[in-house]
Amino acid sequence: MSAGSLILKGVTALVGITAVLFVAATPYHGVHVEKEEWSFEGFFGKFDQAQMKRGFQVYSEVCAACHSMDLMHYRSLTEIGFTEAEVKDIAAAVTVMDGPDDAGEMFERPGRPSDKFKAPFANANAARASNNGALPPDLSLIARSRAGAGFGAYEGADYIHGLLTGYEEPPAGFQLAEGMSYNKGFVGHQIAMPNPISDGGVTYADGTAATVDQQARDVSAFLTWTGEPNYENRIYTGMKAMLFLIVFTLIAYAVKRRVWAKIH
Repeated sequence: MSAGSLILKGVTALVGITAVLFVAATPYHGVHVEKEEWSFEGFFGKFDQAQMKRGFQVYSEVCAACHSMDLMHYRSLTEIGFTEAEVKDIAAAVTVMDGPDDAGEMFERPGRPSDKFKAPFANANAARASNNGALPPDLSLIARSRAGAGFGAYEGADYIHGLLTGYEEPPAGFQLAEGMSYNKGFVGHQIAMPNPISDGGVTYADGTAATVDQQARDVSAFLTWTGEPNYENRIYTGMKAMLFLIVFTLIAYAVKRRVWAKIH
């Protein structure tokens, strides 16, 4: 193989890699959303359990009608402040298919904490048939998959909040396809999902005013947690590792000074 051919292949590969990295690092895939403030930002950030509970309520009463969450189990809700008794009640409120029994038949039973969140549809075809051909995405990892450059969990929360608060009337001259809604926070500004939230759409158990912005913030935070339940532990582990390395470096430097002091 000639040197020119090798150079050409190398340049082509470099251009391809650069293009991929550029697309991957473009926040929200070209959609602009406002940066919000989140309790879980930064090294000392942590999830607000009250907000997590409200977010779960929004998911349960609004989002769960169309969107599944296949990677989440009801028992995980104890991590955001629900008691074991409350989790049992939440799980028992749904009916799941189980079996086969001794007779080889499938049967229905109340949900258990060990069950995954119940999906709204039996399969993808049923989901499409109920949503004019559109398949509602599973929300288990939606925040992680929508994070911009991937450097912070809050980026996905910004995207979800921007989308849920981005519904508005299309500008003059905008050609909106039939059955679509205009959303300034969605790629192409046309989305098959109608506006799912409205002021007072839920009644929060803690008395918080259920404005559109509040519901969007709460469910965005909750979906951020579902995408990375170990986020806080990862941050704390990183902080401990950094503290250890700092202390170890200081000790090593002190030992080095002591050893070399005798030599000099």
